[in-house]
Amino acid sequence: MAIIFITVFIYLLGFGMILPVIPLLSTHYGATAFQVGLLMSVFSLMQFVFAPFWGKLSDRYGRRPILIYCLLGEAVAYIILAQARSLEMLFVARILTGFFAASLSTASAYISDITTPENRTKGMALIGAAFGLGFLFGPAIGGGLTILAQQYSTDYSFIVSFNAYPVAVLCILTFVFAYFNLKESMERKPIAEEKSTKNQLRQILTLSQRPLMGKMMYIFGWTTFCMAMMESTLVLLMKERFNWGIKEASFGFAYVGICIVFTQAILVRRMIPVYGEKALIRLGLTFMALGFIFIAVAPSLLSMAIAMTFLSVGNAFATSSLMGSISLMASPDHQGSTLGATQSLSSLGRVIGPAFGTLLFGALSMPSPFWTAGLFLILNILLISKYYSQLPASNVKTAS
Repeated sequence: MAIIFITVFIYLLGFGMILPVIPLLSTHYGATAFQVGLLMSVFSLMQFVFAPFWGKLSDRYGRRPILIYCLLGEAVAYIILAQARSLEMLFVARILTGFFAASLSTASAYISDITTPENRTKGMALIGAAFGLGFLFGPAIGGGLTILAQQYSTDYSFIVSFNAYPVAVLCILTFVFAYFNLKESMERKPIAEEKSTKNQLRQILTLSQRPLMGKMMYIFGWTTFCMAMMESTLVLLMKERFNWGIKEASFGFAYVGICIVFTQAILVRRMIPVYGEKALIRLGLTFMALGFIFIAVAPSLLSMAIAMTFLSVGNAFATSSLMGSISLMASPDHQGSTLGATQSLSSLGRVIGPAFGTLLFGALSMPSPFWTAGLFLILNILLISKYYSQLPASNVKTAS
């Protein structure tokens, strides 16, 4: 399982290192604000479209080849990004990166293959911990590398895009390590499903129409949508309300990363055997709703820190438990396609969420995205409560 953690961490570390670079590099090549937004969204759009594609391939041909060769593909995409000297090439690089990064769903399927049902959510929490670590260290490492690049060149294009080279090297090193150490997780080739459809969206709709699983998948997608609204508007809110700059925002997001890592790596793994997935889903969504509402009304930095603690801990509880429950509802032969479709809905939330959040921020009021996210989550809590008794849960330890 360690190699899967490393693989996911490298992907998310690269995402964190490159994310601050995209607006600077694109505007350097003449991008308008709208084009910057498109460049940020196209990555998630590719994940949305191709996560089921990679998941289905992994169901048919195995997890190992998908995971290791997509790492190599990501390395190529980052090299293209480092070499890009036009807006068009930046779009090519981000499209390729999103295409190969869509294989993240295969890592979830790998974990589902090698864990027992009662340990499924514990395994899924590793992906959440890797996300938190990448979110924590990525921007900080990227900033340090930018300072290093300034010592060797005065070329602005080289300085801003320099981060892509180390990310490509990390992908290549992880590819080599995985090639010699990663074992196939599937004990047998699954029986071929129905014929593959050309339209991956049809597969998502088919899975999401299942009575209980579909509701859980949509809740997962809405959770990501709300977090994406926050990610695109929080810094703007903090700048207006507390006059924050880049340094303060970086420390703020680092704090979120710490909370996510601690919750996913420690709390979730200890609480699942005691309370089960469905209890943590409801608790996580409640914490998230409270976090968003507190952000909307927070009058001080202390109250904002409390709000962000509720939000980040709640998100860590909800996402890992939702993925664990969805995995428990899926048959062994359909783990890859099911989790791939779920990740696609999450990616769709990351495509739409930032645009919708900034639209509310500018058209209505600064707190409106956070009030809206809190309302969406309250509706999801009500939906979870309605079907609570039907939700699956791994074995829960009870007092004798």
